[in-house]
Amino acid sequence: MRFGAHLSIVGGYSEALKRAQNIGADSLQIFSSPPRNWRLNKPDKKSVELFLQTKKELGIDPVYFHATYLINLAGEDAVAERSVEFLIKELNIASTLGIRGSIIHLGSFKGHKTQEAYKKFLKNIEKVLLKIPQDSMFIIEGAGNRKIGVTLEEIAEIINDLEDKRVKVCLDTCHLWSAGYDISDIKKFDQFLKEFDAKIGLEKLEAWHVNDSRDPFASLRDRHENIGQGTMGLKTFKAFLNNKKINDRAFIIETPGFDGNGPDKKNLDILKKLATNASTP
Repeated sequence: MRFGAHLSIVGGYSEALKRAQNIGADSLQIFSSPPRNWRLNKPDKKSVELFLQTKKELGIDPVYFHATYLINLAGEDAVAERSVEFLIKELNIASTLGIRGSIIHLGSFKGHKTQEAYKKFLKNIEKVLLKIPQDSMFIIEGAGNRKIGVTLEEIAEIINDLEDKRVKVCLDTCHLWSAGYDISDIKKFDQFLKEFDAKIGLEKLEAWHVNDSRDPFASLRDRHENIGQGTMGLKTFKAFLNNKKINDRAFIIETPGFDGNGPDKKNLDILKKLATNASTP
Protein backbone atom coordinates (compact mmCIF):
# COMPACT_ATOMS: atom_id res chain seq x y z
CA MET A 1 0.00 0.00 0.00
CA ARG A 2 1.15 3.53 -0.77
CA PHE A 3 0.15 6.28 1.68
CA GLY A 4 0.45 9.86 0.55
CA ALA A 5 -0.58 13.43 1.20
CA HIS A 6 -1.38 16.65 -0.61
CA LEU A 7 1.54 18.92 0.23
CA SER A 8 2.85 22.39 -0.54
CA ILE A 9 5.18 23.16 -3.45
CA VAL A 10 6.66 26.22 -1.74
CA GLY A 11 10.34 26.24 -2.69
CA GLY A 12 9.75 24.11 -5.77
CA TYR A 13 8.26 20.77 -6.72
CA SER A 14 11.24 18.88 -5.26
CA GLU A 15 10.65 20.36 -1.82
CA ALA A 16 7.21 18.71 -1.76
CA LEU A 17 8.89 15.32 -2.17
CA LYS A 18 11.03 16.01 0.89
CA ARG A 19 7.98 17.08 2.87
CA ALA A 20 6.35 13.80 1.94
CA GLN A 21 9.29 11.81 3.27
CA ASN A 22 9.30 13.84 6.49
CA ILE A 23 5.74 12.78 7.37
CA GLY A 24 6.16 9.15 6.34
CA ALA A 25 4.43 9.38 2.97
CA ASP A 26 5.57 7.37 -0.04
CA SER A 27 3.17 8.94 -2.56
CA LEU A 28 2.27 12.57 -3.16
CA GLN A 29 -0.26 15.01 -4.57
CA ILE A 30 0.60 18.62 -5.38
CA PHE A 31 -0.77 21.65 -7.17
CA SER A 32 1.22 22.60 -10.24
CA SER A 33 0.63 26.28 -9.41
CA PRO A 34 -1.39 28.35 -6.92
CA PRO A 35 -4.81 26.64 -6.84
CA ARG A 36 -6.98 29.72 -7.30
CA ASN A 37 -5.44 31.34 -10.36
CA TRP A 38 -4.60 30.40 -13.94
CA ARG A 39 -0.86 31.03 -13.73
CA LEU A 40 1.23 28.02 -14.69
CA ASN A 41 4.94 28.24 -15.39
CA LYS A 42 6.74 25.42 -17.14
CA PRO A 43 9.64 24.17 -14.97
CA ASP A 44 13.11 24.65 -16.40
CA LYS A 45 15.43 21.76 -17.28
CA LYS A 46 17.33 21.96 -13.99
CA SER A 47 14.13 21.81 -11.93
CA VAL A 48 12.87 18.82 -13.91
CA GLU A 49 16.14 16.93 -13.43
CA LEU A 50 16.16 17.70 -9.70
CA PHE A 51 12.57 16.53 -9.29
CA LEU A 52 13.16 13.27 -11.15
CA GLN A 53 16.34 12.58 -9.19
CA THR A 54 14.78 13.39 -5.80
CA LYS A 55 11.65 11.37 -6.61
CA LYS A 56 13.80 8.33 -7.41
CA GLU A 57 16.11 8.71 -4.41
CA LEU A 58 13.24 9.08 -1.92
CA GLY A 59 11.03 6.44 -3.52
CA ILE A 60 8.02 8.76 -3.66
CA ASP A 61 5.67 7.23 -6.22
CA PRO A 62 3.08 7.71 -7.58
CA VAL A 63 2.85 11.50 -7.73
CA TYR A 64 -0.23 13.34 -8.95
CA PHE A 65 -1.15 16.90 -9.78
CA HIS A 66 -4.43 18.23 -8.44
CA ALA A 67 -5.81 20.68 -10.99
CA THR A 68 -6.66 24.25 -10.02
CA TYR A 69 -10.05 24.83 -8.39
CA LEU A 70 -10.94 27.23 -11.21
CA ILE A 71 -11.44 24.43 -13.73
CA ASN A 72 -14.95 24.22 -15.15
CA LEU A 73 -15.15 22.18 -18.33
CA ALA A 74 -18.91 22.72 -18.45
CA GLY A 75 -18.75 26.44 -17.79
CA GLU A 76 -19.31 29.43 -20.02
CA ASP A 77 -17.12 29.51 -23.13
CA ALA A 78 -14.35 31.73 -21.75
CA VAL A 79 -13.94 29.68 -18.56
CA ALA A 80 -14.16 26.38 -20.42
CA GLU A 81 -11.50 27.53 -22.90
CA ARG A 82 -9.14 28.58 -20.11
CA SER A 83 -9.79 25.25 -18.38
CA VAL A 84 -8.84 23.34 -21.53
CA GLU A 85 -5.70 25.41 -22.05
CA PHE A 86 -4.62 25.00 -18.44
CA LEU A 87 -5.11 21.24 -18.38
CA ILE A 88 -3.21 20.78 -21.65
CA LYS A 89 -0.24 22.66 -20.16
CA GLU A 90 -0.45 20.86 -16.82
CA LEU A 91 -0.70 17.37 -18.27
CA ASN A 92 2.23 17.99 -20.60
CA ILE A 93 4.28 19.13 -17.59
CA ALA A 94 3.15 16.02 -15.73
CA SER A 95 4.62 13.80 -18.42
CA THR A 96 7.94 15.64 -18.25
CA LEU A 97 8.14 15.14 -14.48
CA GLY A 98 7.04 11.51 -14.39
CA ILE A 99 3.78 12.54 -12.69
CA ARG A 100 0.95 10.14 -13.50
CA GLY A 101 -1.66 12.77 -14.29
CA SER A 102 -4.03 15.39 -12.92
CA ILE A 103 -6.90 14.78 -10.52
CA ILE A 104 -9.65 17.08 -11.70
CA HIS A 105 -12.90 18.53 -10.40
CA LEU A 106 -14.83 18.76 -13.66
CA GLY A 107 -16.99 21.74 -12.70
CA SER A 108 -20.74 22.22 -13.03
CA PHE A 109 -23.38 23.03 -15.60
CA LYS A 110 -24.95 26.46 -15.45
CA GLY A 111 -28.58 25.80 -14.69
CA HIS A 112 -30.00 22.49 -15.87
CA LYS A 113 -27.86 19.94 -17.70
CA THR A 114 -29.00 19.80 -21.32
CA GLN A 115 -27.88 17.46 -24.09
CA GLU A 116 -26.28 20.39 -25.90
CA ALA A 117 -24.37 21.48 -22.78
CA TYR A 118 -23.26 17.92 -22.13
CA LYS A 119 -21.92 17.55 -25.69
CA LYS A 120 -19.92 20.78 -25.33
CA PHE A 121 -18.57 19.52 -22.01
CA LEU A 122 -17.42 16.24 -23.59
CA LYS A 123 -15.89 18.14 -26.50
CA ASN A 124 -13.82 20.20 -24.07
CA ILE A 125 -12.39 17.06 -22.45
CA GLU A 126 -11.68 15.62 -25.90
CA LYS A 127 -9.71 18.77 -26.77
CA VAL A 128 -7.51 18.13 -23.73
CA LEU A 129 -7.02 14.45 -24.53
CA LEU A 130 -6.06 15.30 -28.10
CA LYS A 131 -3.11 17.45 -27.02
CA ILE A 132 -1.59 15.56 -24.10
CA PRO A 133 0.89 12.64 -24.06
CA GLN A 134 -0.28 9.06 -23.91
CA ASP A 135 1.27 8.63 -20.46
CA SER A 136 -0.68 11.49 -18.87
CA MET A 137 -3.90 10.49 -17.11
CA PHE A 138 -7.03 12.64 -17.00
CA ILE A 139 -8.38 11.63 -13.58
CA ILE A 140 -11.97 12.50 -12.73
CA GLU A 141 -12.55 13.18 -9.04
CA GLY A 142 -15.97 12.11 -7.83
CA ALA A 143 -17.94 14.95 -6.27
CA GLY A 144 -19.59 15.12 -2.86
CA ASN A 145 -21.66 18.21 -3.59
CA ARG A 146 -23.85 19.27 -6.49
CA LYS A 147 -21.04 19.37 -9.06
CA ILE A 148 -20.44 16.98 -11.96
CA GLY A 149 -19.58 13.47 -10.81
CA VAL A 150 -21.67 13.12 -7.67
CA THR A 151 -23.03 9.72 -8.75
CA LEU A 152 -21.34 6.64 -10.19
CA GLU A 153 -23.87 6.70 -13.01
CA GLU A 154 -22.76 10.17 -14.10
CA ILE A 155 -19.07 9.26 -13.98
CA ALA A 156 -19.78 6.07 -15.92
CA GLU A 157 -21.65 8.01 -18.61
CA ILE A 158 -18.71 10.39 -19.10
CA ILE A 159 -16.12 7.61 -19.25
CA ASN A 160 -18.18 5.50 -21.65
CA ASP A 161 -18.79 8.45 -23.96
CA LEU A 162 -15.12 9.48 -24.03
CA GLU A 163 -13.75 5.96 -24.67
CA ASP A 164 -10.15 6.85 -23.79
CA LYS A 165 -7.88 4.64 -21.69
CA ARG A 166 -6.26 7.71 -20.11
CA VAL A 167 -9.51 8.73 -18.38
CA LYS A 168 -9.43 7.38 -14.84
CA VAL A 169 -11.22 7.99 -11.53
CA CYS A 170 -10.18 9.19 -8.08
CA LEU A 171 -12.65 8.53 -5.26
CA ASP A 172 -12.74 10.55 -2.06
CA THR A 173 -14.09 8.90 1.11
CA CYS A 174 -15.56 12.19 2.34
CA HIS A 175 -17.23 12.85 -1.02
CA LEU A 176 -18.74 9.36 -1.17
CA TRP A 177 -20.10 9.79 2.35
CA SER A 178 -21.52 13.21 1.52
CA ALA A 179 -23.07 11.88 -1.70
CA GLY A 180 -24.92 9.13 0.18
CA TYR A 181 -22.76 6.08 -0.50
CA ASP A 182 -22.67 4.00 2.68
CA ILE A 183 -19.16 2.54 3.01
CA SER A 184 -19.25 2.28 6.79
CA ASP A 185 -18.34 -1.39 7.21
CA ILE A 186 -16.60 -4.20 5.35
CA LYS A 187 -19.71 -5.68 3.75
CA LYS A 188 -21.14 -2.32 2.66
CA PHE A 189 -17.82 -1.19 1.23
CA ASP A 190 -17.37 -4.44 -0.67
CA GLN A 191 -20.87 -4.00 -2.10
CA PHE A 192 -19.97 -0.46 -3.15
CA LEU A 193 -16.89 -1.77 -4.97
CA LYS A 194 -19.02 -4.33 -6.78
CA GLU A 195 -21.33 -1.51 -7.89
CA PHE A 196 -18.36 0.58 -9.03
CA ASP A 197 -16.92 -2.37 -10.93
CA ALA A 198 -20.23 -3.09 -12.65
CA LYS A 199 -20.85 0.53 -13.69
CA ILE A 200 -17.32 1.83 -14.32
CA GLY A 201 -14.75 -0.94 -13.85
CA LEU A 202 -12.18 -1.28 -11.08
CA GLU A 203 -9.42 -0.95 -13.68
CA LYS A 204 -10.48 2.71 -13.98
CA LEU A 205 -9.97 3.38 -10.26
CA GLU A 206 -6.61 5.14 -10.07
CA ALA A 207 -6.36 6.58 -6.56
CA TRP A 208 -8.13 7.40 -3.29
CA HIS A 209 -8.45 10.61 -1.34
CA VAL A 210 -8.77 9.60 2.30
CA ASN A 211 -10.60 12.17 4.40
CA ASP A 212 -13.09 12.09 7.26
CA SER A 213 -16.17 14.32 6.96
CA ARG A 214 -17.24 17.33 9.01
CA ASP A 215 -20.82 16.85 7.81
CA PRO A 216 -23.54 14.20 8.21
CA PHE A 217 -24.04 11.27 5.86
CA ALA A 218 -25.74 12.21 2.55
CA SER A 219 -25.46 15.93 3.34
CA LEU A 220 -24.09 16.89 -0.11
CA ARG A 221 -21.48 18.96 1.72
CA ASP A 222 -17.90 17.78 1.34
CA ARG A 223 -15.84 19.47 4.04
CA HIS A 224 -12.84 17.38 5.06
CA GLU A 225 -11.93 16.42 8.63
CA ASN A 226 -9.02 14.59 10.25
CA ILE A 227 -9.26 10.81 10.38
CA GLY A 228 -11.36 9.80 13.40
CA GLN A 229 -12.53 13.34 14.17
CA GLY A 230 -15.45 13.42 11.74
CA THR A 231 -18.79 11.70 11.24
CA MET A 232 -17.55 8.65 9.36
CA GLY A 233 -16.02 6.57 12.17
CA LEU A 234 -12.74 4.68 12.18
CA LYS A 235 -14.45 1.43 11.15
CA THR A 236 -15.22 3.04 7.79
CA PHE A 237 -11.53 3.52 7.13
CA LYS A 238 -10.73 -0.01 8.31
CA ALA A 239 -13.26 -1.33 5.83
CA PHE A 240 -11.61 -0.02 2.71
CA LEU A 241 -7.96 0.02 3.75
CA ASN A 242 -8.06 -3.74 4.15
CA ASN A 243 -9.81 -4.68 0.93
CA LYS A 244 -7.53 -6.63 -1.42
CA LYS A 245 -9.37 -5.35 -4.48
CA ILE A 246 -7.95 -1.86 -4.04
CA ASN A 247 -4.87 -2.10 -1.81
CA ASP A 248 -2.49 -1.47 -4.71
CA ARG A 249 -3.80 2.08 -5.14
CA ALA A 250 -2.41 5.25 -3.58
CA PHE A 251 -4.23 6.51 -0.46
CA ILE A 252 -3.76 10.28 -0.25
CA ILE A 253 -4.88 12.47 2.65
CA GLU A 254 -6.19 16.02 2.22
CA THR A 255 -6.99 16.48 5.90
CA PRO A 256 -6.84 19.80 7.77
CA GLY A 257 -4.17 18.40 10.13
CA PHE A 258 -4.30 17.93 13.86
CA ASP A 259 -2.30 21.15 14.23
CA GLY A 260 -4.37 22.94 11.58
CA ASN A 261 -1.50 23.11 9.12
CA GLY A 262 -2.67 20.56 6.59
CA PRO A 263 -2.01 16.84 5.95
CA ASP A 264 0.33 15.47 8.62
CA LYS A 265 2.12 12.44 10.00
CA LYS A 266 -0.51 11.79 12.68
CA ASN A 267 -3.26 11.28 10.09
CA LEU A 268 -1.02 8.94 8.09
CA ASP A 269 -0.02 6.98 11.18
CA ILE A 270 -3.69 6.41 12.06
CA LEU A 271 -4.36 5.04 8.58
CA LYS A 272 -1.29 2.79 8.66
CA LYS A 273 -2.39 1.32 11.98
CA LEU A 274 -5.92 0.72 10.69
CA ALA A 275 -4.51 -1.00 7.61
CA THR A 276 -2.94 -3.72 9.75
CA ASN A 277 -5.82 -4.32 12.15
CA ALA A 278 -8.82 -5.56 10.20
CA SER A 279 -9.91 -8.59 8.26
CA THR A 280 -10.24 -8.59 4.47
CA PRO A 281 -13.36 -9.83 2.67
